[in-house]
Amino acid sequence: MAIRTYGPNAVDWEERIDLDRLRGQRLARLHESLNRSELGAVLSFDFANIRYMTATHIGTWAMDKLIRFALLVRDGEPVVWDFGSAARHHQLYNPWLDYSDGKGGPPTGARAGISTLRGAFHPDAGIAEDVAAKIAAELRDHGLANEPLGVDVAEMPVLAALRAEGIDVVDGQQVFLEARRIKTGDEIALLTQACAMVDAAYEELYGHLRPGVRENECVGVVSKVLYDLGSEYVEGVNAISGERCSPHPHVYSDRLIRPGDPAFFDILHSHLGYRTCYYRTFAVGSASRAQRDAYVRCREYMDQAIALVRPGATTADIVQVWPRAEEFGFADETAAFALQYGHGVGLSIWEKPIFSRLVSLDHPEVLEEGMVFALETYWPAADGWSAARIEEELVVTADGCEVITKFPAEELLVAGRKYWTVGGELNTRREAQSHLNTSRGDGAG
Repeated sequence: MAIRTYGPNAVDWEERIDLDRLRGQRLARLHESLNRSELGAVLSFDFANIRYMTATHIGTWAMDKLIRFALLVRDGEPVVWDFGSAARHHQLYNPWLDYSDGKGGPPTGARAGISTLRGAFHPDAGIAEDVAAKIAAELRDHGLANEPLGVDVAEMPVLAALRAEGIDVVDGQQVFLEARRIKTGDEIALLTQACAMVDAAYEELYGHLRPGVRENECVGVVSKVLYDLGSEYVEGVNAISGERCSPHPHVYSDRLIRPGDPAFFDILHSHLGYRTCYYRTFAVGSASRAQRDAYVRCREYMDQAIALVRPGATTADIVQVWPRAEEFGFADETAAFALQYGHGVGLSIWEKPIFSRLVSLDHPEVLEEGMVFALETYWPAADGWSAARIEEELVVTADGCEVITKFPAEELLVAGRKYWTVGGELNTRREAQSHLNTSRGDGAG
């Protein structure tokens, strides 16, 4: 049975995504992961981890500023110290963070607090020491002052201040990523909705692509579609064309797309926090033999990998069907990293598990039902400048997997021909392209 997709609205006549259930199940999984560890608590400065723990969000503008932090202790409730008036907003609108019983019980889990702003505060202002004092007080209140504290990411002054409080600070990121590794049903539904929004963006982009369009213009077209559909955040659009396709630069430019160019795109955005990572490749105007051959090779590596995905398989099983770096022109796996690649997708785009010949053959991870990840393949064309890039997102099911990225990618699509005359009749570009794909062998314009 296909994964269900829903409209974004709440309705009374159909059971859809249950956000209360989403919050509760995420926190339960984080508690389970913490209880399996040797840590007494975890402290987060990372936005994705804070959201997973507390179901709070203050906008993507703050993602790189290291200004807010949250703590979860064993068998306790999460506490978030947030930026200015955001804490008051949480107190008003986030009832799941209100732990007070009106009888002198524990205070609200949403409190005002600020961290070091990536060093922008004067080092002598005592901000790092204030953060550490808040955390130390909570640990003492829960009898955990002598237990290790796991931290995901933090600035050096904060780490030094925590240690000055006598706290044993260790790596806490693995606790968070283990909790987030298997997705709940609501998370899978949100990830699928996020992909559906990108399906629509690719439909618009395919119709827009033609000679004379710039890469950055394509970024604008995609971003508008996504924001119009309600995207929370367009994290990035990789728009790569022509000779920029090989080697892959991983950043768009203002290059003017020309007839006969390959063009590939990666669309990364957030729907209620849940990300996409979703490549597609097109030819513009016409496709050369070298481009089509590269695409077929790229697709074959993808299909071979997808065929192996099921519970019990490992990341090593998947990467073994992908080519070694030396086979497509790179000195080693570090130099070719992320071209034949896979990664978990959730509240961030590179979660567990990771698929790469760099690490997976020696450190395989077992695939489990409920994992959601993206697989990416790449192949440079024989012409020395073209290349193909494909990416699919998958949900591991009980007996295999389901692909949730639906925009067609079985064959290389040619964009940029407004009308063709086929059989004496005027046809749309898509009808003409379908005719060309089936009746002509060379794909040339």
